[in-house]
Amino acid sequence: MAQGTVKRVGKRTQAVNEKRQAILTAALEIFSRVGFHGARLEQVADGAGVSKTNLLYYYPSKEALYIAVLRQILDIWLAPLKAFRADFTPLVAIKEYIRLKLEVSRDYPQASKLFCQEMLQGAPLLKAELTGDLKTLVEEKSAIIAGWIASGKLAAVDPHHLIFMIWASTQHYADFAIQVEAVTGATLQDEAFFQRTVDNVQRMIIEGIRVR
Repeated sequence: MAQGTVKRVGKRTQAVNEKRQAILTAALEIFSRVGFHGARLEQVADGAGVSKTNLLYYYPSKEALYIAVLRQILDIWLAPLKAFRADFTPLVAIKEYIRLKLEVSRDYPQASKLFCQEMLQGAPLLKAELTGDLKTLVEEKSAIIAGWIASGKLAAVDPHHLIFMIWASTQHYADFAIQVEAVTGATLQDEAFFQRTVDNVQRMIIEGIRVR
């Protein structure tokens, strides 16, 4: 293939990817604000700067678009857990996981809220993902934690409940951001408050699993 042809194909691929991402970004904003049933494809198309016909070329229905948004959210949400490795010192690994999860809450609050909404509704459109890739990943990381416990590097806690505790304490700052701001007068966008949050959540969880 000639170099000029390769460049044209590359530009087309980039343009397609950019358009897909623009649609997903607009869809996330609409779905997180008005929910699946309240959202209209015309709103998403307007937000993405494309026609409804063009949107339907990429995502043939509102349900297909919603599922694509949820899958992207799950990728974002699980990225910190995927980075969790056995070759780290246990307490360092868990502290880093907490920090990364709080960064996700800070940087992707709409995604966290929409994911929470889907869970509260019984995850009708995401259940297969939860019982597939998510379950497999959690079992893999739980096995790492169990290995640390067995070797005496962590206190004897249930690995699943430790992961659930980290999820609850970090995602709270996105899902209940209005409540957090009402009580503290700050959000995770405030760098000083973000760092205090990281320090405190890390300290409370680490002190609960530190070997004594």
